[in-house]
Amino acid sequence: MNETTKPPYTLWQLILYLLRLGTFGFGGPVALIGYMHRDLVERRGWISESDYKEGLALAQIAPGPLAAQLGIYLGFVHFRLLGATVAGLAFVLPSFLMVVTLGWAYVAFGGLTWMESVFYGVGAAVIGIMTISAHKLASKNLGRDKLLWGIFLLLAATTIITQSEVAWLFIAAGVLVWVIRCKPKLGSSHLTAALATQFPTIALASASDANTLIQIALFFTKAGAFVFGSGLAIVPFLYAGIVTEHHWLTEKRFVDAVAVAMITPGPVVITTGFIGYLIGGLPGAVLAAVGTFVPCYLATVIAAPYFKKYGKLPALIAFVDGITAAAIGAIAGSVVVIAQRSIIDTPTALLALGTAALLWKFKKLPEPVIVIGAALIGLAVYPLLLSPTMQ
Repeated sequence: MNETTKPPYTLWQLILYLLRLGTFGFGGPVALIGYMHRDLVERRGWISESDYKEGLALAQIAPGPLAAQLGIYLGFVHFRLLGATVAGLAFVLPSFLMVVTLGWAYVAFGGLTWMESVFYGVGAAVIGIMTISAHKLASKNLGRDKLLWGIFLLLAATTIITQSEVAWLFIAAGVLVWVIRCKPKLGSSHLTAALATQFPTIALASASDANTLIQIALFFTKAGAFVFGSGLAIVPFLYAGIVTEHHWLTEKRFVDAVAVAMITPGPVVITTGFIGYLIGGLPGAVLAAVGTFVPCYLATVIAAPYFKKYGKLPALIAFVDGITAAAIGAIAGSVVVIAQRSIIDTPTALLALGTAALLWKFKKLPEPVIVIGAALIGLAVYPLLLSPTMQ
């Protein structure tokens, strides 16, 4: 990053851009970071290629949502702490307001047939989307590394068998890959430097409290600090905590929350605001969203000045590779777990298979198009299933 050259844009211009991206940026984290590169690097020249790549690398190795972290980093490049703060708010706020509105409508009208029909179709399509996403993540991140594939299979099997996410296995996976690849020596200064950015994650993972709102804040802070990978990587963690451990939502409502993540623009992880609303109303939505995004904000602004120095350490890269393989395995396992609840009949099975087939065949087919199609199918089919002549 260049600290002396005056940037060719103002902070307000960056804020307006991120507000628009957060409002109309569909397609999930991979698409969003692509839009940032196209608009800010290629077309406008606001951000240099090297700054963009450094921000992307930091976002990939730190916990939290990928696109939001990159947006925060790009705000930091020329406007430091103020830029990072307002860039993050501008990117997240539009989709947060949308999911809160959806949460209100869900609570107020959740019993209406049309809304149940929409989630009937979208919930099944989400299984197909998650399946293809897990395949893409595995192909992109694991390559032909047998160790990473072993971790992937272990975490997938563990998630399916236990019906939950075993958190300590993520850390163990990172440590295993680091030990095997780097063969560290005790007392190495590189070891301390490499793991320094991970310590807050471990500390936050042990937090707990009895009050519901405080529990919400702590749980989602732990989710934001603990989950590596982008987009749907947070799903297994949320499922284990929200459905299995705390029983805040039923399995059906959780699948609906994942569906909301698919039909709203901006970061996929913003669905935590929707979940927070269902659990604790508007205060719950605010606490869940703040808890999810504050850890990645802090990780980015604290690590950014030092990233050039430590970001390419082999020990840190190996540790994150292990955690990433574990996260992808957990996502694959969660597809099976969630499918057992949302694939309830022949139409939902066909919808899930059809979604996966379409995304497999047409690589550039936008996911929102799939979601809208599934919603329309749900509106057409679900009322027929409720008809007395069909029972």
